[in-house]
Amino acid sequence: MTDNVSSRAIAALRNLFIGDSLAMPVHWFYNVHDIDRAFPDGITTFETPPEFHPSSIMSLHSTSGGGRKRADSQAPREIVGDVILKGKQSYWNRPNVHYHQGMQPGDNTLNAYCALTLMQTMDAPDKHYDRDTFLQAYIRLMTAEIPAHPDTYAESYHRGFFANLEKGLPPHKCGAVTHDTPSIGGLVTIAPLAIGERLRGLSLADTRKLCRSHLALTHPDNFLADVCDAYVELIDALLFRDDDTNVQELLLKATRGLSRRELTKLVESNRPEREVIGRELSTACYITDAWPAVLYLACKHHQEPLRALQINAEVGGDSVHRGAVLGVLLGLINGEEAGNLFARLTEQTSINRAIEGLVLMKS
Repeated sequence: MTDNVSSRAIAALRNLFIGDSLAMPVHWFYNVHDIDRAFPDGITTFETPPEFHPSSIMSLHSTSGGGRKRADSQAPREIVGDVILKGKQSYWNRPNVHYHQGMQPGDNTLNAYCALTLMQTMDAPDKHYDRDTFLQAYIRLMTAEIPAHPDTYAESYHRGFFANLEKGLPPHKCGAVTHDTPSIGGLVTIAPLAIGERLRGLSLADTRKLCRSHLALTHPDNFLADVCDAYVELIDALLFRDDDTNVQELLLKATRGLSRRELTKLVESNRPEREVIGRELSTACYITDAWPAVLYLACKHHQEPLRALQINAEVGGDSVHRGAVLGVLLGLINGEEAGNLFARLTEQTSINRAIEGLVLMKS
C-alpha cells in the first residue's frame, strides 16, 4: 500500500464524520431561509442544533416501526424508547423538536456511529467483515441501556429492523421496506467496508458483492443496490488512481438516475447551488436525486473540500447523510481532511483509532 493510498483512505474516513457533524445542526431543514435565519453567517464550523426545528416532522413518525404513525398500530411495545433510543421517546411526540436535539458541536449522528461500529469490527489485519459480527455489534449499539450514541432520531430503517427483530426474525432477515428505503443514509456504512476490504486484498468484484449484501441487511432495494455498486467502483477508482487521472471523469461516470449528459450540464452551468439542489435535484433523502447531488457537489467543488461540505449543509434537506458520502469522495480526491475540523469531533479519539485499525492495519 502506497502513502498516497493510505492518506486517501484516512482522509476519506475522517471526512465521513466531518461531513456528518458539520450538517447536523440543519439536518432536514427544507426551507433554506430557515437555515439563513438560524445561522446568518452560514455553516462554517461545528454548531449546536437549534432547539426549534421549523421543518421537523419527527412527531409524525412511527415509534413502533418504520415509516409514519399508523392509527391501527398494535405493537406489544414501542421500538423507540423500549428497544432503542431509551429515554428519548418523549421528544418524538412534540412538534418542531430538532431531530438531533441536545447534541453538541462536533457530535456525530446515529448512522455515522453505525459506520464507526462497522470499522471497530474490522480493526486488525486479519479481520475481514463478518455479517453476524457486525449485526451483533449494531444491535448492541442500538439497544444499550446506557446510550452508546448521543442521537435522538433513528431513521425508518432502524425502527423497521428492530420491529422485525422483536417479532422473532433472525437479524440477517430484519431489513424492512418502507417508502424511504432507497435513501442516501443506506450508503453511510459502505465506504468503511469497501475501503477496508480492498486494502485487505479482496477483489473489487467480491467487495462490490459484499457491500450489496451488507446494504440489503437494512436497505433491501434494487436501485439503491445499483447505486451502491457505482459508489464502490468510484471509491476504488479514486483510491487506487494514478496521479494524472481525470477525477471529474470518474465522478461523472458514476451517475445513476440522471444521465451523464444531464449531470455534466448542471456541473458546467453557473447556477447557484441552491437552485440546482432544491429545484433540479431534490434535497430529500431519496437516492434518485441525492446521489446525483453528491456527484454534482464533488465535481464542482472537489478542489475546495471544506467549502463543498459547507454548501452541502446550506442547501438543506438530508444534508447529514449526503455530507458523509460527499466527505468520503472529497477525502479520496484530495488525500487530506476538510479543514482542520477532525480534531474537534467529540469522538475523534475513538474514530481515529478505528480508522488506523482499518487502514494502517496495525496488529
